[in-house]
Amino acid sequence: MKYLVLVSHGGLAEGLKTSLAMFAGDKINQVLAFGLKDGKSVDEFAVEVKEDLAAQTKPEDDFIILADIVGGSPLTTFLNVLEEKGKLGTAVVIGGMNLTAALTAVVMKDLAEGDALAENILSEASSALQQFKVAAAEADDEDDDI
Repeated sequence: MKYLVLVSHGGLAEGLKTSLAMFAGDKINQVLAFGLKDGKSVDEFAVEVKEDLAAQTKPEDDFIILADIVGGSPLTTFLNVLEEKGKLGTAVVIGGMNLTAALTAVVMKDLAEGDALAENILSEASSALQQFKVAAAEADDEDDDI
């Protein structure tokens, strides 16, 4: 099985998973969320990740990782755990997560591999980032001339 893994500082990953559940339906059981909580060390976080992965995944499973910040402690710690498991070489890793990226990853994870999957996720996530401008209503013509 291929899992989408959300990795963040604080509760962002868990919150994104909760929102994703509204769209992903039956695929939400293929989404794991890990957040490095304030006050928790990276060593404690690594232990949590190892235990959860051992309990929820199998050695043959693969991973797509969406992280809040490239180079951040949660991501680097998670990737170290994957390396220990021998799974880093097959993982797709993307920094900068949003709901569109997560939804695209869940939908596309079994349809594309490697760089093609990453390109799909990045394309959809990028196109979702845009400024929304509200057109100002033109001031009513003051035709109150009597």
